[in-house]
Amino acid sequence: MAHERPPQPQRLQKLIAAAGICSRRRAEDLLQAGRVQVNGRTAQLGDRADPNADEIRLDGQPLRPPAPPLVLLLNKPAGVVSSCRDPQGRPTVLDLLPPELAQGQGLHPVGRLDTASRGALLLSNDGDLTLRLTHPRFQHSKRYRVWVQGEPSAESLARWRAGVPLDGRPSLPVAVQVLGHRRGNTELELQLREGRNRQIRRTAELLGHPVLDLNRTAIGAIGLGALPEGRWRRLDRQEWAPQDPWP
Repeated sequence: MAHERPPQPQRLQKLIAAAGICSRRRAEDLLQAGRVQVNGRTAQLGDRADPNADEIRLDGQPLRPPAPPLVLLLNKPAGVVSSCRDPQGRPTVLDLLPPELAQGQGLHPVGRLDTASRGALLLSNDGDLTLRLTHPRFQHSKRYRVWVQGEPSAESLARWRAGVPLDGRPSLPVAVQVLGHRRGNTELELQLREGRNRQIRRTAELLGHPVLDLNRTAIGAIGLGALPEGRWRRLDRQEWAPQDPWP
């Protein structure tokens, strides 16, 4: 008769992320800061534990059981910070959620959307999903509608499509389409497969056409659709399930 295989110890950053506390990368920071203990001993990055047999504590508090996976799509307004808290007291994305979701669910932004920008942002308590959607190696596409100052020349658009180097490193090619013009300014649709810090704004500035408005309309196959600004919706598992490929 076949015997059931006993649970195997798992890396602590994975267990912390599975509990909905933070992403794996943030969990690694917690481990390096000495804030995690296993059976009374301060854990190190790379340590493993069995949640069914070991006592795991974060800042002295027992690690709670894994939270049910939860993924939300939020249409972030401009002026709202893409973090769980802000030292400057500005409104954060969690402030747009009802208290029962904002507190105790372990939700955190998946990636970032700078404060001045608006549009699609995912929130999740699933550390594996967060890693999948934010690690550069996966190159998930993101679509934007952007108003820039002036009317970029064909040469400037060609440079943008080829990928403008930033910080001394090359950028991946960008799909750029001109949607229209108004009062001497231009609306573009962009599709990127990397998410470097303020990449669109910095590229537009380098090309001489500063961004006037930036709206992210889709992350992978998940688009905003008719979701109003400042509102959110819960995603069905079939929309984000790990086994489903993202474009």
